Amino acid sequence: MNTLDWCILFGTLIFIVLYGTWKTRGNKNIEGYLKGDNSMRWWMMGVSIMATQASAVTFLSTPGQAIEDGMRFLQFYFGLPIAMVIISITMVPIYYKLKVFTAYEYLESRFDLKTRLLAAILFLILRGLSAGITLFAPALVLSTILGWSTPVTTILIGGFVIIYVTAGGTKAVSLTQRQQMAVIMGGMILAGILAYTMLPKNVSFTDTVKLAGSLGRMNIINTEFNLNDRYNIWSGLIAGTFLFLSYFGTDQSQVSRYLSGTSITESRLGLIFNGLLKIPMQFMILFIGVLVFVFYLFNQPPVFHNVVLKERAQQTPQGEQLHVYEQQYDALFLEKRQSVDRLVDAIQHDDAAQVDVLKEEVKGLEARERVLRDSVRATIATAVPGAKVQDRDYIFLNFVLQHLPNGIIGLLLAVIFSAAMSSMAGELNALASTTTVDIYKRSLKAEASEKHYLRASQGFTVLWALLAMVFAMLATFAENLIQFVNIVGSLFYGTILGIFLTAFYLKRVQSNAVFWAAIIAEAVVLFCYYSFREDIAFLLYNVIGCGVVIILALIFQVFTKRTHPAQ
Repeated sequence: MNTLDWCILFGTLIFIVLYGTWKTRGNKNIEGYLKGDNSMRWWMMGVSIMATQASAVTFLSTPGQAIEDGMRFLQFYFGLPIAMVIISITMVPIYYKLKVFTAYEYLESRFDLKTRLLAAILFLILRGLSAGITLFAPALVLSTILGWSTPVTTILIGGFVIIYVTAGGTKAVSLTQRQQMAVIMGGMILAGILAYTMLPKNVSFTDTVKLAGSLGRMNIINTEFNLNDRYNIWSGLIAGTFLFLSYFGTDQSQVSRYLSGTSITESRLGLIFNGLLKIPMQFMILFIGVLVFVFYLFNQPPVFHNVVLKERAQQTPQGEQLHVYEQQYDALFLEKRQSVDRLVDAIQHDDAAQVDVLKEEVKGLEARERVLRDSVRATIATAVPGAKVQDRDYIFLNFVLQHLPNGIIGLLLAVIFSAAMSSMAGELNALASTTTVDIYKRSLKAEASEKHYLRASQGFTVLWALLAMVFAMLATFAENLIQFVNIVGSLFYGTILGIFLTAFYLKRVQSNAVFWAAIIAEAVVLFCYYSFREDIAFLLYNVIGCGVVIILALIFQVFTKRTHPAQ
C-alpha cells in the first residue's frame, strides 16, 4: 500500500463517521435514538437491512468460500424471499400495532415477563458473539497490512464505530449505511472487473465460465437431499427459510431497521426490496471469488495466504521444511498450468472428450496441492502454537494486496471496513435497545426520565462494543468466518423462532409451556452441535430448535393448567 491507498481508506472511513455524527446530532430521547423517530423511507430501510446483514465477513470471506468450494453457498439464501413475504404479512403489522421498541416486548403481552427475558437473553448472547466475529474480520485485515497485533487493530476499529453509533443511534446507522453500501458495491464490482481483465488475452469471458464450471466452481444448484450437506437447494429453501424468518422477524438488529419506517407499507417494501436484491448481490460476490479462482489458475498463488503468519513460522526451526514444501508447490503449479492451458484449448475447440480427460487431470493436481497445503498448515501450527491456520479468509485479501493497482487497494479495503462498521453499528444498536428496553427499563429501573434512558442506551452501546472487542481479541475461529457467523446464529435462532411462531399461531399455548419448551429446545440444539456436528448440517439446527419448541409447547400445554387466557 502507498500514500494514495491510505488516503482513500481513512478518508472514506472518517467521512462516514463525521457524516453520521453530524446528520444525527441532538438526539433528545430514546424514541429518536432507538427508532430514528420513525422517519425512514422504504428504500433507505432496504439498504439498511442489507447493510446490517452484509458485514466485512461477507466481503472478506465469501469470495474465499467460492474459490475453494464454488458457488453452492448461494443456495443458503434461497429461502430469503419466502421469509420476507411471511414476515411482511404476519409480523410487521403486529409490531406496528403494539408500537414496540423491540420484538421481545410482544412476548410479554402474549406470554409473560420470563418468556420475554428468555428470548431477549438468547438474542443478546448470539448477537454479542456475532458482533465480535464482525469486528474480528477487519481487525484481521488491518493487522495483516500493518503487522500490528489484532488487539490494537480491534480497538482502533471499535473506537470508530462507537463514536457515531453512540452519537446518532438508529438514524446514524441507517444514514451512513447508504454511503457504505455505495462504496461496498462499487468496490466489489470493480474488483471483479479487474480480476477478469488480468486473465490471459486468449481467455474470453465464456471460456472463463466454462473453465470454472469444468473444475466444479459453478455448482450453483444441488438437488440431492442430504442431511449432512451444508448447502443444497433443500437446506436453502426449508432450513434457510426458518433461519431468515428468525433473523429478520425476531432479531432486533433487523427488526429495529424496519421499525424505524414511516408506515407498515414502507416497512414491507423495505423487506421485499431486501428479499429481491440479496440473492443477486451474493451471486455477484461469489462470482468474484470464482474469477479470482480462475486468475490463480494462470498466476502462481501462495502456498499459504496468511503471509504474515507464514513469515513468522519461517523464522522458527520449521522454516526449512516450509521452504521444501514451497518448492514442491511451485513445481506442482507449473505442471498444473500446462494442464490448464490444454484444458482451455479443448474448451475453445469444443472437444468434449479431451475436456473430460483434462479436467480430471487438473482436479488430480488440485488434490495434490491440497495435500501440500495441509502439510504447510500442520507445520505452521507446530511452529506457531495457537495460530489460526485456516487461511481461506485471507485469499481475497491477498489477491487485493498483491495484484490490484494502488488506489484500488485503498478502495477495496474501505469496502471491507465500511461493511464492518455498517454491520457492527446495527448490531450494537440492537444490543443496546434490547438491553435498555427489555432488561434495564422493564426489570431494573422502571421509572426514570427520557434523558436517563437515552444515556443508558448510549452506555450499553459502549459496553457491548467493549465486550465485542474482548471476544474478537480472545477468540480463534477454525471455521471460515462466513460459515462461523451462520453456525452461531443457527445455534439460537431456531429456539427464538419457535417461541415467536408459538406466540403468533398457537393461541392456546401459554407461558409456562413455551418457556420450558424453549429451554429444552436450546439444550437439544447445543447437544446436536457438540455431538453430531459432522452428521447434521448446521442450517438444520434452525428447524430442530423451532420444531422442538412448538411440539413440546403443545405437549406441555395439555398437562399444564391454563393460568390466564391468551391475549
